[in-house]
Amino acid sequence: MAPAALILGCAGTELTGDEVAFFRDLDPWGLILFRRNCDNPDQIRRLTSDFRAAVGRADAPVLVDQEGGRVQRLTTPHWPKYPAARAFSRIAANDPLVGREMARLGGRLLAHDLLAVGITVDCAPVLDVPVAGAHDVIGDRAFATDAAAVAQFGRAMAEGLLAGGVLPVVKHIPGHGRAGADSHFDLPVVTASREELEASDFLPFATLTDMPLAMTAHVVYTAIDAKRPATTSRRVMRQIVRGAIGYDGLVMTDDLSMKALAGSLAERARASYRAGCDVVLHCNGKLDEMREIAGEARALSGAAWRRAQAALARIRHMPEPLDRDEALGRFTEVLARATTGSSTAFAADHALSV
Repeated sequence: MAPAALILGCAGTELTGDEVAFFRDLDPWGLILFRRNCDNPDQIRRLTSDFRAAVGRADAPVLVDQEGGRVQRLTTPHWPKYPAARAFSRIAANDPLVGREMARLGGRLLAHDLLAVGITVDCAPVLDVPVAGAHDVIGDRAFATDAAAVAQFGRAMAEGLLAGGVLPVVKHIPGHGRAGADSHFDLPVVTASREELEASDFLPFATLTDMPLAMTAHVVYTAIDAKRPATTSRRVMRQIVRGAIGYDGLVMTDDLSMKALAGSLAERARASYRAGCDVVLHCNGKLDEMREIAGEARALSGAAWRRAQAALARIRHMPEPLDRDEALGRFTEVLARATTGSSTAFAADHALSV
């Protein structure tokens, strides 16, 4: 039997008996972790192992948002604080080649940290292209304000993650950078023309169509579908994500519990599947909400199953060799030369983690 087309959270640092039974019976494709789930390396290793034992799949994906900067679930004192993505643009201002080298090395270091505790998917890189006046929910989480630079740095980080045995998730397809609201709390509406969107917002995703996983944007693009956000819009999914952008990897929703979406959780899940999303994501770990979504769950099948299998095949290899101490030293040194503030914090936190 194929697993359910779901990625779900859990409440704490260990699975409860009810969660184990629920996951065993439902068999969700993956588990996503948040700060509430991450205390120390040994604890996370137990948690990821227990989830895989519950679903009976040794390769069941475990995900986390580990971008660096404001969005980092594994942090001090056990893990270094990594810089936000915008730091790589500051490095590249002095030397573009070194900027891309550091983005790849950052991805490789993140993969080392995650794989060591059983996490095999990082919800990064962010490929959104911010514009002036947009909400700062993206802000320095974006590599740059130029679409071509975002694509270059995004590819470098994604390749570093893959080299380390961790799947990247490009987000938020087809682009959250113009949003004037935070989709955690409101529904952003973007009124840019399709020509503007294709020239900028869509470009990084079109450049990285070979990446295995993508996460949707809970954003309305009036030039394509004035009524529904991308996550629940069949028009956006077919015409843009699978069409103009040409992405054929596995598409997961952003968190269904975010307030940008309307309707009950069951209705949101149903609408997401109907639009063409392969997998739905629910993050807060509330079992009653997960049970509601489970009532709408589909088994992975057809193209969605093919995409899921193809994604996992990308990390069935030994990680690229890495001398972690040497790599961290190089990473910190370059940051210290090119940036202020974030590099100082990184160096201090790294000292705590060794």
